[in-house]
Order: sequence, then C-alpha cells, then structure tokens
Amino acid sequence: MVTSQIGAVFSKLQTLSTSDHASVVSLNLFVALLCACIVIGHLLEENRWMNESITALLIGLCTGIVILWISGGKSSHLLVFSEDLFFIYLLPPIIFNAGFQVKKKQFFRNFITIMLFGAVGTLISCAVISLGVIYFFKEMNIGSLGLGDFLAIGAIFAATDSVCTLQVLNQDETPLLYSLVFGEGVVNDATSVVLFKAIQSFDLSNINFRIALKFIGKFLYLFSASTMLGVFVGLVSAYTIKKLYFGRHSTDREFAVMMLMAYLSYILAELFYLSGILTVFFCGISMSHYTWHNVTESSRVTTKHTFATLSFVAETFIFLYVGMDALDIETWRFVNDRPGTSIAVSSLLVALVMAGRAAFVFPLSYLANLANKSATGNISFRQQIIIWWAGLMRGAVSMALAYKQFSRSGRTTLRGNAIMITSTITVVLFSTVVFGIMTKPLIRLLLPHQKYSTTSMLSEASSIYTTSFLGSGDNSFNDSLGVRRPGSIRELLAAPTHTIHRYWRKFDNAFMRPVFGGRGFVPFVPGSPIERSEHNLPKATAGGSGVNNF
Repeated sequence: MVTSQIGAVFSKLQTLSTSDHASVVSLNLFVALLCACIVIGHLLEENRWMNESITALLIGLCTGIVILWISGGKSSHLLVFSEDLFFIYLLPPIIFNAGFQVKKKQFFRNFITIMLFGAVGTLISCAVISLGVIYFFKEMNIGSLGLGDFLAIGAIFAATDSVCTLQVLNQDETPLLYSLVFGEGVVNDATSVVLFKAIQSFDLSNINFRIALKFIGKFLYLFSASTMLGVFVGLVSAYTIKKLYFGRHSTDREFAVMMLMAYLSYILAELFYLSGILTVFFCGISMSHYTWHNVTESSRVTTKHTFATLSFVAETFIFLYVGMDALDIETWRFVNDRPGTSIAVSSLLVALVMAGRAAFVFPLSYLANLANKSATGNISFRQQIIIWWAGLMRGAVSMALAYKQFSRSGRTTLRGNAIMITSTITVVLFSTVVFGIMTKPLIRLLLPHQKYSTTSMLSEASSIYTTSFLGSGDNSFNDSLGVRRPGSIRELLAAPTHTIHRYWRKFDNAFMRPVFGGRGFVPFVPGSPIERSEHNLPKATAGGSGVNNF
C-alpha cells in the first residue's frame, strides 16, 4: 500500500517535471523567435513594403506551420492565446508609452478632430458593422447568434490596430497624419473596449428606450471615469515624488515608483470595471507632464528608454503570438466541413470594416474642416484617404475581444462561435498584411512632397503657437499675428482649441504646477545633481527636454 502511494507520488513528480521542462523549452523557443523578429525587422527597416509588425506576424505564421508539421497536425503554437495575458500584461506598456511619449502640443492641437474620429467615429463604425451583420448573417445560417453577439461583433471590428499603424506611419515625415491616426487609434481602442464592456453588462434580449438610455449613460460613465482615474494616479505619483524626492537617496526608487504607479492605474481601472486602456493612456500623459520633470536626470533617461523598450518588446510579442495562434487546429476543425461559409463571413467583415470606416472618416473630416478657420490646418482629400486606409488594420484587440465573446478559456464547442473566431483571425491577418504593406506606397503616391512641406509648415506653426499661447501674457505679438483674446462666444467657438489651450496654460501655471511640479516648477534641493545643474542654467533652458510638453 505504502509502496504504491510512493510510486504514485513519484509518477506525479515526473509528470510535473516533464511539463515544466516542456514549458521551459517553449519559452526558450519563443524568446529566440522574439530576437529573430527584432533582428530581421531591423534589417528590413528601410524596406518600402515591410515593417516590424508584418515581419513578426509572418514569422509567427511560419513557426506555426513548422510546429503543426512536427506535431502531426495536433498543435500549431508554443503558447495558447489568452485574452487575460494580452489585456493584463502586454497591452498596458504599449498604451502607457503611447501616452508618455506623445507630442502633446500636436495631440491637443488636434484634440477635437481626434475625439471626433476616435469616439464618435467608433460608434458610427460599430453601428454600420452591427447593422450589416444583422442583415447578412441571417441569410448565411452560421449559428445561433443573438443581438448581443451582433453588437459585440460591431465593437470587435470597430477596434483599429494602433500598434501596426504607428509602425507604418512616420512621425517626422507625416506629423499631422501621425497625430490624427495615432490619437484616433488610442481613443478608438479605448472606446471599443468600453463599448464592448457596456454591451456585455446589459441584457439586450428585450431592448427598449429606457435600456438604450442606460446603455448610453453606462458608456459615458466608463469613458469619463476612466480618464479621470488615469489623471488622478498620474497626479498622485507627481506629488509623491515631488514631496519625498526619492532621487536624493536612490534613483532606483523613484523609477520604481513611476513604473508601479503606471501599472497600478491600469489594474485599478480593471478593479473598478473601467477601461484600463483609457486610464493608462491619460496616466502616461499626466506623468510625462508632471512626474517626469520631478525626477533626476538619470531617472529621466532611464524611464524614457525603459518604457519605450517594454512597449517595443510587447508589440513584437503580440504579433508573433497572433501569427502562431492563427493556425489553431482545434478552432479550424469546426469549420473545415464548410470552408466557403468562413470565407464568405471573412469577406463580408472586411467589406463592412471598410464601409464602416468610410462612413465616418470623410463626413467627420468635412465637419472638422468647417470648424477649422485656418486653411493650413484643413485635412485634404488625399490625407483623408490615407487616414481611412491606415485605420483599416485590425489586430490583437479585435482577437482578444473575439475570444472573450465567443470562447471559454480559449476554447469553443459551438460552430457559430468557431466561425466568428476563425473569421476574426482571417480578417486580422488579411488587414495587417495587405493594408499594412500598401500603406507606405500609398503615402508616397498621394503625398510625394509631404516630408518637406508638412514638417516646415508645422515647425513654423509650432514657433507661433509657442510664442502666442505659451508666453508670459504679452498680447502685442498675438495682435500682430491676428491672434487675440475672444471678445464673444462666437469668437470663442471660432478658435476653441487655441482659446482653451491658452486658458489651460494659465490654470496649469497658477495652480497645478506649483503643487504637482513640472517643467520650471521643481524646487531647488541642495545636493541634487540635476537641481544644481538646472539652478545654474538660464530659466529659458531649465527643465530639459525629451518628453514633449503642452
């Protein structure tokens, strides 16, 4: 009896040891593939067709094919796709770094247009896609999908792939397009996730006017509460580091506080059932505006490069991960008897994605141009085509939401759910590879002289805005440029961005920066190398540069 129990224990230990060793082998192979993606992506950096996202995706696909062949058709990936792994560990560093490194002057100068595209545009795209699948899916007989599933499909495919888009566009060559597409992408992902959560939290089987109002109220609450939570955590980190000044004793501590507080904002949002994407994005903006200027010079360099590196590795990980999971044999087995249905559903979804994006890009661009009184800031028709095309790519956010809606623990037993997961994989692969490859040539075709004209135009505009709206309050130069304080509501509405920006700067300098720190408002601390160096510099250069300011 005792002998048999001991034998059973040793058998379990051996099984665990074998399982642990298999996990170690998988991790080794995955890390080696990550290194290969980075090296090959670097070699193809100047290629007009390829980028690192497409490279990682194709390497993942090739690796999946090899694993599928070696395993005899049983498995195609080293790791199983998990929406929890994606949302909790991989997405936060990418979105936080996007907010931390964003050129805030350019972002908030186009803030109204970005919010139109990112929030209103996502709702329009979701509505178009949802109405399309409700009308066409009933004719295809793909399974028992309810109204909640159709609305969820709209939210899933309304989410653009901001990661791939950022790698396709160049911030120096096309700063206006980069700002619009980048800002819209982040707000779009947040809006899609908020919309998806709102759809899941309601019973839509018997929808009426009251439920619709509650749904809209829930959406607005999630959106505003997530934003305020991100700003709040960023301000707490700024105040803590400013008052305690960890760098006086250890730069490691202040860097650790910044990193942990950034991740805490995302986890708090998930804890309170808010949008972690929106929270961590605005936390990154707040930290770059206040907290980053309160730390030592060595911590500034460390944080800037560490956050960028974590974001880069997470991006590569995601596309490699998606490429390998695209050949999940268990999911495809449900649809192999009727491949035509899966192809038809995927084709329909691609067409609806294109139609849904066109339904808001061109009309909202027209409205943005009407509201913009400056001809130099208008979005031309060629730029609108690029904005429409660059936002057609779908990525890991769509896949994660699809798995969350149509599977349990990464697996599904229903044919209709399996069709939706395989169709999502097909749309992600097709849009990333085809639309991603064609974006760079399209920009060169439509905007051949964009690099020179846009950069020079924005550099001149930046100097004007910096002098006019960030100055000490002398209005003589503003009057010479035709920029003056609005004397009526009509004038306020004519240039809302400039006016709000100027009043925000006054409020920021008078109340926020003296309390939370920031550029030019960090108190002199004897014995601190950075403070001593800044104390000896002229005021015009104090504070340094590296992370862009308002």
